[in-house]
Amino acid sequence: MRIYGDLNSGNCLKVKWVCDALSLPYEWIAVDTLKGESRTPQFLTLNPAGQVPAIVFDDGRTLAQSNAIIRYLARGSRLIPADPYLAAKMDEWLFWEQYSHEPYIAVCRYQMVYLGKPASALDADRVKRGHAALALMQRHLAGSMFLVGERCTLADVALLAYTRLAPEGGFSLQDYPAVRRWIGAAEHALGLPPVGGA
Repeated sequence: MRIYGDLNSGNCLKVKWVCDALSLPYEWIAVDTLKGESRTPQFLTLNPAGQVPAIVFDDGRTLAQSNAIIRYLARGSRLIPADPYLAAKMDEWLFWEQYSHEPYIAVCRYQMVYLGKPASALDADRVKRGHAALALMQRHLAGSMFLVGERCTLADVALLAYTRLAPEGGFSLQDYPAVRRWIGAAEHALGLPPVGGA
């Protein structure tokens, strides 16, 4: 299968991490979103939304949206709980990540890292909502090794991608010790080198 992605994107890294963790063979095709490569007519035939990641399977079928992709790739694996309720709790985190975490943590990082904005120029409400997301994770992780029990699941993959880079978006993790502990545990479970700087 071919994965079209940008390694600067946490959403793309989710897909790469799942493939690597499960030893799924793939060809990585770099797409530079800052240069508009996800908006070319050729790319839009793969994903009309013009977003990465997008994946093309051997039979020509395509799939987009990072959490849909990782949910499909990890079916039947250790990254999805066998218990239906726990699998639904994992999905709960996946939906929450895209609605209540990524729009704040990831967008602030994008504005600082790629648009050169200082932290003082970030939208105050977006920053407030980002801290609210981190605080919710802190409360939950204070009593749980991972987001769904004691094993790493796709919930951890999805939330790790941008949480570990939150300081690049102006979010200090100093006041979130359980989140910092979890970052290290999730990185270890996925075989990732520590991002550092948390």
